[in-house]
Amino acid sequence: MDHSNYIKETCAHVFKANPDAINIVQRLLGGMSNFTYVIEVEGTKYTFRIPGKKAEKFVDRNTEAYHLELIDPLNLNNETVYTNVETGVKIAKYIEGTPMHELSPFDYLEASAKVLKTLHESGLKSQHDYAPFERLAFYESHLERFDFTHDAKYVELKELWLKYRPFLEQFEKTLAHGDSQVSNFVKTEDGSLRLMDWEFTGNNDPYYDIACFGNNNFDHAIALLPIYLDKVPTYIDYKRLYLWRVYQCLQWHNVALYKDRIGLSEDLKVPFDKVADMYLTKAEGLLAKLK
Repeated sequence: MDHSNYIKETCAHVFKANPDAINIVQRLLGGMSNFTYVIEVEGTKYTFRIPGKKAEKFVDRNTEAYHLELIDPLNLNNETVYTNVETGVKIAKYIEGTPMHELSPFDYLEASAKVLKTLHESGLKSQHDYAPFERLAFYESHLERFDFTHDAKYVELKELWLKYRPFLEQFEKTLAHGDSQVSNFVKTEDGSLRLMDWEFTGNNDPYYDIACFGNNNFDHAIALLPIYLDKVPTYIDYKRLYLWRVYQCLQWHNVALYKDRIGLSEDLKVPFDKVADMYLTKAEGLLAKLK
């Protein structure tokens, strides 16, 4: 899909520049939902995000814009210069660096813990809770238009997880990133870490973000937990971590199923039906360890 004309026309309006002066440097790979490009305008580099098909089903752009402003004083994100809540387009200053998924996350546990603690201990509170229990039901509802019925395995796993709801709801919420997987951390040229993509931010259990860190490899989350806590985790700590990771697997299972149903498997050449199965298998394995 060629977004060149759209990017140039939008940037010409935002920066009051000639479209021919907008240089599209490259498309950033790694995300499965959005199209993100590095562009250059008058010698300055920016990122230009175009949301993927039906992204509005999962992200409220007004809420995202609110959170970008809320967390700005923490200096964890790159500077946003333009947002459009109708289209979801976002332009931000580009930070030279390397995404952590291209490095070894085990080498950056202390730095990652520091970033997350800066957020969690900031004292900032959102007008919006992440509301995971309600959110899961909302994501499930998107599949109803396809006359879709979840299989018995998903229903069983979700019911097992829901039994832990009183346990999970007892913990105090802080402002949380909501998608702090390693691909959203960037090691900058000065050696510091930045945290990108605040689409799923809201008040939540801070352990949720630690669980997110294990999206591709849960061992990353297990290794991060004692560094974040600065102590040996208890059984309760690990239980909390595992249960939030189970939730995330159930959540992204639904998102992947929806993407497959709207044709994104073919459009993006990503087998989202297989991705959905993978998340369900992960959830099953994690729950089995809690028995």
